[in-house]
Amino acid sequence: MDRIPKPDQVVSAASNVAQKVLYGGLADLRPMPRTLIDEGELREVYHYRPVAKVKEQGDPVLLVTPLAAPSICYDLRRGCSVAEHLVTSGRPTYLVEYGEVSFKNRNLGMEHWIEEVVPTAIREVSAHAGGRPVHVVGWSLGGIFSLLTTADGPDLPIASLTVVGSPFDVSLVPLVAPLRPLLNLGLTLGGGKGAITRTYQLMGGAPKPLVKWAFQLSSFQKLVTKPLAVATHLDDADFLAQIEAVDRFTENMIAYPGRTFGQLYHRFVKANALKGGTFELDDRTIDIGSIKVPVLVFAGATDGIAPVAAVKAVTPLLKGSREVRFEIVPGGHLGMLTGRAARGTTWTVLDEWIDQWSTDAQAEEPAGTTSATKRPAKAAAKAKSTKAKGTKPKAAGGSSTKAAAPRTPADEAASKDAIGANPSRRYSSQGSRSLAR
Repeated sequence: MDRIPKPDQVVSAASNVAQKVLYGGLADLRPMPRTLIDEGELREVYHYRPVAKVKEQGDPVLLVTPLAAPSICYDLRRGCSVAEHLVTSGRPTYLVEYGEVSFKNRNLGMEHWIEEVVPTAIREVSAHAGGRPVHVVGWSLGGIFSLLTTADGPDLPIASLTVVGSPFDVSLVPLVAPLRPLLNLGLTLGGGKGAITRTYQLMGGAPKPLVKWAFQLSSFQKLVTKPLAVATHLDDADFLAQIEAVDRFTENMIAYPGRTFGQLYHRFVKANALKGGTFELDDRTIDIGSIKVPVLVFAGATDGIAPVAAVKAVTPLLKGSREVRFEIVPGGHLGMLTGRAARGTTWTVLDEWIDQWSTDAQAEEPAGTTSATKRPAKAAAKAKSTKAKGTKPKAAGGSSTKAAAPRTPADEAASKDAIGANPSRRYSSQGSRSLAR
């Protein structure tokens, strides 16, 4: 809204305020309809029901929820919902979530998700979709669980893996640096257990209020400036609706089970165990380098929880993957996944990736094509992705002879806001140029 509002801005602002006061808000928070297809201890697998006049086809997509965050991260609101986007595109879409965590779940560790929850969800989704391989998409800790599960289960029916905002080198997370002296105190109390350890063991985990506080702390600047932002955007219904949806997300944080929280605290935060690409679990070592499926990695340009460098640290560890693609997209930790800009950036790249590695696209390739040169024509016409090795990107597998489809006005509008780390992409903006420096 202008410093001196125009008449139409005043009218829009008044309408938005009335909608908020009289009807409770502007955001359409209706969840996408879904059906439960499998369940177990802290495991619920859902199939999003197809929308009218849109036929489901192709490989299924499984959305993996992180611990502590509600599954509405993938279904924030109508118009800014990853699930809605995938379903209306005709993709068979599934979700695994964990339900409410209570004191009785305090003895569950990370192995429960890596050995039981995520692999079972992948198998159930594949079976429900007629035996097709699954495109796994994990946000935040859900991405780390998905990576470890994939490395631990080479026989799982996975077509591709997408990791969104998952930090692999915690030493590169600025939020952790001020806490480092506190973490190093460690053995300050009797029994060889620090204050933090004794607290989460006593409480059975990290309670909801603490998880909510930690998430808000990561966006402290936005929290402080939120009243001003709302006041200056009173005429922007879409902006106000997004604020409402994010507030609902924050209010619905979920507790961490005690043992899992302890593992995350001691092994991820204190020991930075993922930095080297291996993870000790029970009687074995999980090696990220053993992953063979193609992996797409997203980092948010303004993500305080998982900064670009911390996320990119996983790319050189994926030595066995058929292809590794790294993209920087606009937004913070949640915004990069389901913010307003994500509609023309993150989702666009995700669509290209799934098309590229879909079963149908792979089947269309000529006989004798090697894994190093496989490139479906549809994806090649859209973008040339590259191996993320820190060197100058170059087109993989040569160019396609199939002409690209004409770009519509909607395509042009979406591409204006897109940011990608891959210089060969057509998207450009002042923000992407500054990120490249």
